[in-house]
Amino acid sequence: KMQRGASFSSPAAVKEYLRAKLAGFEHEVFAVLFLDTQHRLIEYVEMFRGTVTQTSVYPREVVKEAMAHNTAAIVLVHNHPSGAAEPSRADEHLTQTLKSALSLVDVRVIDHLIVAGPTILSFAERGLI
Repeated sequence: KMQRGASFSSPAAVKEYLRAKLAGFEHEVFAVLFLDTQHRLIEYVEMFRGTVTQTSVYPREVVKEAMAHNTAAIVLVHNHPSGAAEPSRADEHLTQTLKSALSLVDVRVIDHLIVAGPTILSFAERGLI
């Protein structure tokens, strides 16, 4: 469990934290890690819940939440209950839309992770961010 103000010491630590949070869901959940300027955790928020194959994400709500937490950076995350970690075109498009919207208010998108059971895919590691 990560407490407010805890620092993620490595990408592996972030992945373990998110695996514990999202790996067991049977429906899609879109969540955000809100971070300060030193990439310390401000808040983990499960923002949207969907079906077994999709969830609707509203950029306006993500921006509002980021502003409410006085966030400097965020990590986007969602799960794939199917167990397939590959991002869809919709996942890639959503990431770019959120990145553009958040850049207008000086919030940096560090990564977008997909949790698919024990597997976690990082958009940053794939060069998609």
